[in-house]
Amino acid sequence: MFTVGYYQFRPHFGKVGRNLKHVIKNLSGVRADLLVLPELAFTGYYFRDREETRALAEDPARSNTVEALVRLCREQDFYLVAGFAERQADKVFNSALLLGPEGLIHTYRKIHLFNQEKDWFDPGDTPLSIRQVRGARVGMMICFDWIFPETARSLAVLGADIVAHPSNLVLSYCQQTMLSRCLENHIFAVTANRFGKDVRPQGELKFTGKSQIVAPKGVLLHRAPSQREMLYLTRINPDEARQKDITPRNDLLADRRPEFYRILSERKD
Repeated sequence: MFTVGYYQFRPHFGKVGRNLKHVIKNLSGVRADLLVLPELAFTGYYFRDREETRALAEDPARSNTVEALVRLCREQDFYLVAGFAERQADKVFNSALLLGPEGLIHTYRKIHLFNQEKDWFDPGDTPLSIRQVRGARVGMMICFDWIFPETARSLAVLGADIVAHPSNLVLSYCQQTMLSRCLENHIFAVTANRFGKDVRPQGELKFTGKSQIVAPKGVLLHRAPSQREMLYLTRINPDEARQKDITPRNDLLADRRPEFYRILSERKD
C-alpha cells in the first residue's frame, strides 16, 4: 500500500518565506509516501505582469525554498510535488517540482497556459514523463492541463499509476472532469487546489478549493470543502491502476487504434 495526500491552503501573494514556513509547519510530523501542494504554492498566482513574475520566481538549483523543502522531505521521509514559479535564464515557467529525501528529482513545466498566464510565463518545454516513487509510477500535470484529455492519456500510456495535479482552479468544473480522466485511463489522480483570493491592484481572483483524490474507474475517494484549509491522507494500492481491462476482451490501452488518431498530432492554427 501507498499513502498519498494533498495539502489545501491559501498562499499569500508575494510572501514566499511566509508561505514556505506555513507549509513546513503543517507538514511536519506527517507520515506519507507522496504529498501534493497547489500550483504556485509559494508565490501566489495573480501576477501583475511578467516583470513581477520574474522577480518572485526562483532557479530551483539556487533556491532557498527548494533547499528547505528537500530538508522537510528528508526529515519526514516523504516525497512532495509542489507548484513553483521557475526562473531559467531569460525564461519563466509555471512548474511542478518532484522532491524527495535525495533532492530535486524532476521538474515539469506547464504546457497548457491559462488565460493571463500567457503574459506571465513561457510555454512549458519539458516532455510529459513519469518517475518512480517507492514502486509507484508518478506523472505530473498542472491545473489547466486537465482540460486537454491528451495530457492524462499520455501519462497513462507512459505507465503512470498516479497523476499529481497541483492547481489554482478558478473554473467550477475541473474537479468533476477529473473523475472522467481517471475513468478513461484507470489511474489515480491527486488534485491539490488552493482556496481564498488573490487581491491585487488589477482586480481579484477567487479559487475554488475542493482538492480531491480520485481512483481508477472514476471513483471519488475524497473531496475537500471549497474554502477551508485541509490536509488529507489516504492509503491506495497503485497496482489497481495497472489493471486496464474493461471486459474480458477489452483492454483500455491495448485496444487503442493510434493510426486513426493522427489528426491529434496536427496543429490547428
